[in-house]
Amino acid sequence: MTSPTARSSCSTIRRARPRAWARRWLLSARRSPDTPTRFRARLAATFLALAPFHAAAHTLKLATWNLDWLTDRPPGDPAIPPDVIRRSPADYRRLAAYAARLDADIVALQEVDSPEAARRIFPPDRYRIILTDDPVPQRVGLAIRTSLAVEINPELRALDVSDPAAPHHLRGGLDVTLHDGATTLRLLVVHLKTGCWDNPPDDRGHSCPVLRRQIAVLDDWILERQDEGVPFALLGDFNRRLTVNDPFWREMTAEAPLDLVTSGYATPCWGGGYFIDHLLLGNAARSWRIPDSLRVMIYRDASFEDRTHLSDHCPVSIRLALPDGAEK
Repeated sequence: MTSPTARSSCSTIRRARPRAWARRWLLSARRSPDTPTRFRARLAATFLALAPFHAAAHTLKLATWNLDWLTDRPPGDPAIPPDVIRRSPADYRRLAAYAARLDADIVALQEVDSPEAARRIFPPDRYRIILTDDPVPQRVGLAIRTSLAVEINPELRALDVSDPAAPHHLRGGLDVTLHDGATTLRLLVVHLKTGCWDNPPDDRGHSCPVLRRQIAVLDDWILERQDEGVPFALLGDFNRRLTVNDPFWREMTAEAPLDLVTSGYATPCWGGGYFIDHLLLGNAARSWRIPDSLRVMIYRDASFEDRTHLSDHCPVSIRLALPDGAEK
């Protein structure tokens, strides 16, 4: 049974103490008081009040949600591991109810096998589903309100840094441009290589060499957006406990300042842990973020055993105050 505080659909996010590995690895680095490390936050059942924003702006709720092997392929399909649980119609109804409660304007999706599966959670009369064309069952994509105009840019296939002859390929990135009135926002949805959670960058084991190459690809994409001057956001499952002192983060921000929305916080998802699902903001989008709008939607009335039927990730969201006039 879930605790009373865990029954709220959103939870207050608390600060966390500095991680031990960061103290060892970055002794010479300038320390920041908001480096997340050991989770010790107690869940709170109250909502943080939204900070006021300029009257000449409107809000946009931006979220990221890893749906944990969302597929309708039958058991025995060689592309799906044998231990993956297929969702029942009841599971889809529960996920759809959580998506309605999330009520986001844009949801970055990870681990979705098909648009048809996503539409069972995000109804077509409210959301448009866009997925990459990757030949993998764990694709990334977007669920975006039908009222919003979106332009699909070429996929960031360079994130698949695996050998062309490899039996299993990595996921590319979905790159789109949102047009909301006179405002433009570039979005990149990613799901990076798992295994290099907080290892030092020179770690040759785990998956760190692969992740390091993917970070270099992201760095190039970020620099292009920096040169263009367009507001942008990166969303998704980074499979990395990013902090402002993380060497990978320092690489991405060496020439282009970014806001790491989850910086300094621990997530209450399924009892608590470190963020690996992140939202990054660049250029003018940094000033659009509504203070204290970071939320994690926990699965109200769900037991720990429900993780395999729902998802082992919780939706993470923020709100932006988009200007009504043109801005770059």
